[in-house]
Amino acid sequence: MTPHLIAPPPTDGAAIELSNKNAVLSIGLKRPLRRNRTAVKWEEHMSLRPKGNETYDVVVIGSGAGGMSTAITAKKHGLSVAIIEKEPVFGGTTAFSGGVLWIPRSHYAADAGIEDSREDAITYMKEETGNFYAADAVEAFIDAGPEMVDWFERETSVKFVPTLYPDYHPDVPGGVDVGRSILAAPFDTSTLGENLKRLRPPLATITFMGMMFNSSNADIKHFFNATKSAKSFAYVTKRMVKHFAEMARYGRGIQVTSGNALAARLAKSVFDLDIPVYTETPAEELLVEAGRVTGVRVPGAVLTANKAVVIATGGFAHDIEKLKKAYPHLARGGEHFSPVPEGNTGDGIRLAENIGGHAPVEFNDTSAWMPVSKVPMGGGKFGAFPHLLDRYKPGIIAVLKTGKRFTNESESYHDVGAALMRACHGETETAAWLVCDHPTIRKYGLGFAKPAPVPLGKYISNGYLQKGNTLAELARATGIDAAALEATVATYNKDAVRGEDPEFGRGKTSFNRYLADPEHKPNPCVGPIQKGPFYALKIVMGDLGTFDGLKTTVEGQVKREDGSTIEGLFAVGNDRASIMGGNYPGAGITLGPAMTFGYITGRYLAGVST
Repeated sequence: MTPHLIAPPPTDGAAIELSNKNAVLSIGLKRPLRRNRTAVKWEEHMSLRPKGNETYDVVVIGSGAGGMSTAITAKKHGLSVAIIEKEPVFGGTTAFSGGVLWIPRSHYAADAGIEDSREDAITYMKEETGNFYAADAVEAFIDAGPEMVDWFERETSVKFVPTLYPDYHPDVPGGVDVGRSILAAPFDTSTLGENLKRLRPPLATITFMGMMFNSSNADIKHFFNATKSAKSFAYVTKRMVKHFAEMARYGRGIQVTSGNALAARLAKSVFDLDIPVYTETPAEELLVEAGRVTGVRVPGAVLTANKAVVIATGGFAHDIEKLKKAYPHLARGGEHFSPVPEGNTGDGIRLAENIGGHAPVEFNDTSAWMPVSKVPMGGGKFGAFPHLLDRYKPGIIAVLKTGKRFTNESESYHDVGAALMRACHGETETAAWLVCDHPTIRKYGLGFAKPAPVPLGKYISNGYLQKGNTLAELARATGIDAAALEATVATYNKDAVRGEDPEFGRGKTSFNRYLADPEHKPNPCVGPIQKGPFYALKIVMGDLGTFDGLKTTVEGQVKREDGSTIEGLFAVGNDRASIMGGNYPGAGITLGPAMTFGYITGRYLAGVST
């Protein structure tokens, strides 16, 4: 995932006002938005289901990046393909994601003059995956990844842009400071026509009034400077007027970025190839004849697959029973709050296991961990806010209920999540608190709470934020050990005033510094916590998807426990065991392999050598 500005979509009757010293912008929505005949309400979706039995060469179960990449590749190489999706929307977890792909040695790195050798990429993967290093699959990914990028950009509507993301562990042998992560280019989703109604909207907690923003964060800076800069004020005015016009016409913002852009670009390519995407069409059973998978039973119909059924249902992030066994923090009675789509309940893996597929839970970390906070959304409901930005900023630390820090807060979300889980070993609750002072929260925000000029009052009144005039008062409000919190902050401040963090080394790597504040000197990640009132925000364990999955061949054919393969059954995306071995080496290590192995599997099914 990549950073975004945060706020829920507007509701009828809302009013928005921004002002600077020269002008006032007031957009009032005192009555329901007028919509033309092509408009889409938030809750409406167009359903498309099979009308009877149908036959294809390939049937793909799931409509995220892995499934759509496989379908596009197979169809482009001459096969007939259909995609089925149990939910009323397509796009899977991809549509909620940051839209970043980790692809070593892409042409974007070469175009920028960045040196990245095959040997370095392999070395890095060996270091990162340890005992789970799978040489054949890793080398296939590293070799085919750049080719996949070139092919999709040449043959489809999928386009990328480079990023400046370092590897998450750039100081590990083979790691690089920039060049391996690329991002889906922004997209105008109105080109999807009627199918726009079926595109999964972005995660509500990572939009601003329904708008998405470019990964450069230039848009965000304009919004935060709108009350101070005439240029930013004019930019925001134009952007908001355009957005509300889109809302009135389409029922959603149509200029999308990140994972929503990737899902939309893949979907545009799917529809351009006349591949049917059947939504609200769950796979009920895999059909097997003489040991070979021959199709899928769906409600009221059978879809025959002459060559293969491909499982791409997004992993088991919401398979509660399996998670209780796989997640240590759940097993000991703690909480897990995942921002991935609720439909990711392990359906595809169970279908495969029912006919002998093997999906052991074996990685040290079963999932890609993401610390999240629970945002009150009204009516007793909560939204998951993924903490992608605030932890890197100077003046924000994370403490346990003991009042002690437990990790370098500026490491990746996965590393911080893993550290939190292990720090709470033996405890029922797996949680921490982000703590900062007043100047810091007004400059950077904290979680879902925005920087100035957005008021903090509602976040305090609804319990999302806790506030104390002193650290001791804050500790009482949160249940943190007060004496320990004061001691922790005092120890941290002693070195933070010089930009140092001897305890955990914040700011020592290029990745630590990448999402920090480059204008804060001498260390963009480290600043003291001094001026009250003070604020705290509770974070709990979440995830971006599961790592463990079905054992497969390099080409994706599903294996049994004895290593033999199930003829006619393949898996891609999070349903296939990750080549990362339960680690998180860089931005895009889910989507990069998902699209690359989708490309490899699609070509294999079409009989094209890799």
